[in-house]
Amino acid sequence: MRRFFSAIIITIVSIAPVYAQRHYSPNVAIGGKAGATMSSIAFNPDVQQSMVNGLIAGVTFRYTEEKHVGLMAEINIEQRGWKEDFEEYPFSYERKLTYIQVPLLTHIFFGGRKFKGFINLGPEVSYMLGESTNANFNYNNIPSVPGFPTENRMTEQLYTKVKNKFDYGISAGIGMEYLIKRRHSIMLEGRYYFGLGNIYPDNKRDTFSASRGSTISITLSYMYRLK
Repeated sequence: MRRFFSAIIITIVSIAPVYAQRHYSPNVAIGGKAGATMSSIAFNPDVQQSMVNGLIAGVTFRYTEEKHVGLMAEINIEQRGWKEDFEEYPFSYERKLTYIQVPLLTHIFFGGRKFKGFINLGPEVSYMLGESTNANFNYNNIPSVPGFPTENRMTEQLYTKVKNKFDYGISAGIGMEYLIKRRHSIMLEGRYYFGLGNIYPDNKRDTFSASRGSTISITLSYMYRLK
């Protein structure tokens, strides 16, 4: 999987000089975005879980000097995490990790003057600002919880603090943009983030060899063209 995403990045970098040989009127725009997220953590060994809902909001900078290709940079505050799945048992646990994230994306767009479709793809780095846990049992002392289903279930993720606050990965999105006026537009985008870093230690003596985040986000943006 890492080789696959590395190949994508190399491809993006290699095609940039080709597009740079053509010259079009530059388009510079800034904007704000907000939306919802659904996220989970890929643990190894596996953890029974479902996606947890969160929020995302931030600012966007976009530069295009080509007919169909440009660059986008964002600074966002995003909630990630996971929600434990206890099936028929009356327990609940969800953990949210709040990140400041900075994606740097290749922006590929197509369509007419008023309405365009687009694809965004590129790397992303982020840093965890804080975390919160919501549970209806004492997850710091699981043996004291009556009826807790410990058989065939990992429990260390419930009380272990995040050690690796820095994260990195690949983002890919698809969406559409509608031009309201000459300088004003709105964008609707669905994006998937695949994390490559682990939130927990991953040495041989550690419990989890993998603890990578992934997020699906749906956002609405307002863009204002400066130039």
